[in-house]
Amino acid sequence: MTAPTPALRLRGVTARLGGRDILRGVDLEVPAGTRLGIVGVNGAGKSTLLRVLAGVLHPVEGEVGVADAEGTLVDTHDLRSRDRARRLAFVPQEEVVAAELLVGEMVALGRVPQTRPWARGGQDERELVVAALDAVGLADRIDSPCDQLSGGERRRAVLARGLVQQCPVMLLDEPTNHLDVAWQLRLLELFADRAETLVATIHDLDLALRFFDRIAVIGWPDDRDPAGDPATVVAVGRPADVLDPARVGAHFGVGSIQVSNPRTHQTHLLIHPREDQP
Repeated sequence: MTAPTPALRLRGVTARLGGRDILRGVDLEVPAGTRLGIVGVNGAGKSTLLRVLAGVLHPVEGEVGVADAEGTLVDTHDLRSRDRARRLAFVPQEEVVAAELLVGEMVALGRVPQTRPWARGGQDERELVVAALDAVGLADRIDSPCDQLSGGERRRAVLARGLVQQCPVMLLDEPTNHLDVAWQLRLLELFADRAETLVATIHDLDLALRFFDRIAVIGWPDDRDPAGDPATVVAVGRPADVLDPARVGAHFGVGSIQVSNPRTHQTHLLIHPREDQP
C-alpha cells in the first residue's frame, strides 16, 4: 500500500524563544487528509510547534516542509509569505482584532492571499464571507463593528476568517478557547468536515480523542527534566492508542479511562485523580 502524501513534515526541529530552546529534536509528519490533534501540558510548546508549522517562527535547527500544489514538499521559508498563506491558514490562540473594522471586513481579510489586489471585493467575495460567517453562527453580525462582539463571538469570527481563506491545510491554536460547550462541539465538527488537512492544539483530552484521527503528544521523555529541558514529540498515532491510561498518567498527571457512550457509541475519555496522589 502506498504511504499517504505528507502535507507537512518536521525533521530534527529545534525552536527557540527568548534565548531558550522550547522544542528540540522534533520529528513529525502529517499525511494529507489527516486531522491531527496536538496535546500536552501548559508550557510544553504546543503553540510554538504550531507557529513553526505555520512558518511564523523559524526553527534554529531542522527542516519544515509543506506540500505545494503538486504535492511536493518545499521548505516553508523558501515560500513568499503570500504563497505560504495560500497553502496554510493559521488561526492563533489569541488575536487582537481591529475595533474599527466591521465583522465582514475582518473576515474578508482571509481572502487577501487568494486574490489579486484589483480583484478584491465584489459579490463573489461577499458570498464567501457570508457563508463562512453563517457556518459559525454570525451571518447576522456581518455589518457589526468588531468591538461589539463578545469574546466567544470574536473567536468564532476569527475562525470564519480562517475558513474563508480556503487553504488545503488549516492550523488552529486552541480553537475552542472562549467558546461554550455547544459551540465547541459544533466548530470541531465543522472543521473536521471542511478542512482538507487539519492540525489543532487542544487542551481537552476527551475532545482530542473524539474529533481527531491522529494525536501527537508534546512532552518530555523519562530522562528529561520538565523544569529545564526542551520538550519534543513523545508519541503520535491513533487517539485511542496514544491516550491510553499509562501515557495520560505519565504526561498529564491524572488517571483516565476510555468508555463508550451508550447513546452515540463514541469513545469518551473520563479523567480522575491518580490513585497514587492524595
